[in-house]
Amino acid sequence: MDSPRWLPLESNPEVMTKFVSCLGMKPSWQFGDVYGLDPELLSMVPRPVCAVLLLFPVTEKYEAFKQEEEERLKGQGQGVSPDVYFVKQTIGNACGTIGLIHAVANNQAHLQFEPNSPLKKFLEQTAKMTPEERATYLEKDESIRVTHESSAQEGQTEAPSLDEKVNLHFIAFVNVGGQLYELDGRKPFPIVHGKTTEDTLLEDAVEVCKVFMARDPQEVRFTIIALSKDSF
Repeated sequence: MDSPRWLPLESNPEVMTKFVSCLGMKPSWQFGDVYGLDPELLSMVPRPVCAVLLLFPVTEKYEAFKQEEEERLKGQGQGVSPDVYFVKQTIGNACGTIGLIHAVANNQAHLQFEPNSPLKKFLEQTAKMTPEERATYLEKDESIRVTHESSAQEGQTEAPSLDEKVNLHFIAFVNVGGQLYELDGRKPFPIVHGKTTEDTLLEDAVEVCKVFMARDPQEVRFTIIALSKDSF
């Protein structure tokens, strides 16, 4: 059986904020663009920041690195906290939604939800599941799928067709227990990137984003989005 495919979400903070709002997250935290990587531009991002999303091109160089990283980490292991909420991506083009779920799921102590929030309900029902079980559950979650589809068609650029191969991918960076985690549903497990704090999460995540950019110096298709407490 073919795995399901969704329309890709645009890397548009307004679309993302509306998406999580439609699923019952209160708007006290909002997504906004990070316009540059130097300290002056980072200082313009409202604080606190509880998650960072990176949109990047999946190139041959990246795929080779991903394979090498997976084999290396399987050999040496990493200490991943059991508190990290991680979901595998089994739905084509759903990386934007998976990224948003990773950002929200690992910040439930900060975020607030409406009483009947479909997103909060999904997180509660999948809390004790494995990453693979969460992926299967997401495939069957109509409220998230329908919201994803309507959000995907709301962006400023025309949404590509379901079958069009999209070679841009979303991942999330979050702080869980003082560690910076990269959460990518295409990878078999979370990636630990060392220590971080609530105050330095944006800067620490940006350092990792710079490594992604340095790996493909000819590429310009990188977008960084922060989930911040104040509106942009």
